[in-house]
Amino acid sequence: MDTSLFAISPIDGRYRKSVEKLSDYFSEAAIIRYRVWVEVDYFIALCGIPLPALKPFNKRNFSKLRKIYTTFMPEDALRVKEIEQETNHDVKAVEYFVKEKFDLFGMGAYREFVHFGLTSQDINNTAFTMAMRDAWEQVVEPLLVEVHYILLYKSADWQLVPMLAHTHGQPASPTTVGKELYVFVERLSQQMALLETIPFSGKFGGATGNFNAHQAAYPKIDWIDFSNRFLFNSLGLERLQTTTQIDHYDNMAAFFDNLKRINTILIDLDRDVWSYISMEYFRQKVKRSETGSSTMPHKVNPIDFENSEGNLGVANALFEFLSAKLPVSRLQRDLTDSTVIRNIGVPLGHMVIGLKSLLRGLDKLLLNEKKLRQDLNANWAVVSEAIQTILRREGYPNPYEALKELTRGKDTINRKTLHAFIDNLKIKKSVREELKKISPANYIGIIKL
Repeated sequence: MDTSLFAISPIDGRYRKSVEKLSDYFSEAAIIRYRVWVEVDYFIALCGIPLPALKPFNKRNFSKLRKIYTTFMPEDALRVKEIEQETNHDVKAVEYFVKEKFDLFGMGAYREFVHFGLTSQDINNTAFTMAMRDAWEQVVEPLLVEVHYILLYKSADWQLVPMLAHTHGQPASPTTVGKELYVFVERLSQQMALLETIPFSGKFGGATGNFNAHQAAYPKIDWIDFSNRFLFNSLGLERLQTTTQIDHYDNMAAFFDNLKRINTILIDLDRDVWSYISMEYFRQKVKRSETGSSTMPHKVNPIDFENSEGNLGVANALFEFLSAKLPVSRLQRDLTDSTVIRNIGVPLGHMVIGLKSLLRGLDKLLLNEKKLRQDLNANWAVVSEAIQTILRREGYPNPYEALKELTRGKDTINRKTLHAFIDNLKIKKSVREELKKISPANYIGIIKL
């Protein structure tokens, strides 16, 4: 039976195939594995100090310990959940699970140094941040890079294809198809560069962030330096230096806000391409087996751009909530972050769906140069800007007003009309010839990508 038919969320139902790779990072089993990862590598780091009681521990056992998370199986996750039924605490269940492995490996004498001096948030916040980082780098970012590359390629390919621009929905000074797509290339480039400046960080410092238990047990150890190196070298995170019991989530919020801006740019692209399709500047490749409308057989709807816009919008709504909520916690902590942070895979899932839909849509685009030429030839009034500007250069009296009188609100402006107007101007022959060379198709300004 297809269980996706009974899923509550569309990302686990209708869109499951599009996002199932994210299960490796955000499913309950995946988060448990990341928690085990932190617990095991923390124990190994303690051995490297080394703590006096851990000096006899055989370092050749490190590889065996790491296999607890590198070969983590579904039955391991189920065992953790069984323990959680007794503890009613997800991280404590992970601690007990790791201790069981120590007993199984004959390392029971060292089991109390699992989770030594830590609070559950030391494990949780690092685990979730690692999951988010890995999902971004291995699943989401490659899709965004592909979108960026395709836009760059199409911009170059269509760089000099003239197109009637529209400001306020009205015909405006011509541009090119490639340049208008490159607007989105540049916007994405800037936001992707900004995203690279936001570190993946974590809190690690005990019950209220001050290493109270660590310091009480081993006052001569520099626990700050140890934890800085542990997070950076073992977990690939930057350690936040001054915290309460929890990560203050400012960097995570910045990450979500940056993704929200990227999605907003892509929504803008979705809507523009949708509009160009409706204006017939683009056609779409037709797949014979598909149906555009249940009642109108002729339709080829821009569904990929609509699907992309919708899913990116849902992602942004959730990113907005996460970035506003997570940095706020009462005093040294409350538990609201714990339930909220479990949802970070959801907006990333909708973002993945949106990116994949956009890629499908871009792949279907066919440039309709015939329609582009028709619209340019039907709107000769747009070159009135060039004519009045050159006339200003020549010192001709009231050129803007003269062109306004000729063109504004008129529907009969064409090449013949404008050339007749130019012929009646009291200007030099060379200027008259210059003005007559201007057409909607060549009045495209500077196109430099």
